[in-house]
Amino acid sequence: MLEIYNHAVLNLTATFDLEEQSLQERITWFEKFGESYPLLVAELDGGVAGYCGLLPYKEKAAYAKTAEVSIYLSEDHRGKGIGTSLMKEILHRAFQLQYHTVIAVITSGNIVSVKLHEKFGFELAGRFKEVGFKFGEWQDVSFYQLMLPSKSKKSSNDKKSY
Repeated sequence: MLEIYNHAVLNLTATFDLEEQSLQERITWFEKFGESYPLLVAELDGGVAGYCGLLPYKEKAAYAKTAEVSIYLSEDHRGKGIGTSLMKEILHRAFQLQYHTVIAVITSGNIVSVKLHEKFGFELAGRFKEVGFKFGEWQDVSFYQLMLPSKSKKSSNDKKSY
């Protein structure tokens, strides 16, 4: 997982970290996950192919039913359906945990991530322009949102199965 993340730090705008993370920094990050905030890891051929997790969107109590999703895949395992599988399962977990909405913060231009999220019903909720500076360029950030049905209101006619 550390290798996947650090590859993104050095090569992608998926994260706004500018320096590689140490193992201890990633352990601290890992410890944020738990029963209410799951982290899923896809293993393939004896290694980590990708991971997807839910974390609090913000620390304030009123945001308790809003989670932020993040997903990272190994460069070698992209385009194999792993991201789709991870996203499907994490959204199922979000529904089971009775989250009201899930937020994805995606750097503009990350078309693959946008398509994955839109595939699951995420909609563009807004965009902040030029809020990050990476690789010598200003980066825009788009906010995508998925409203989850409540367990009590979910019907058998719902298109998405969470």
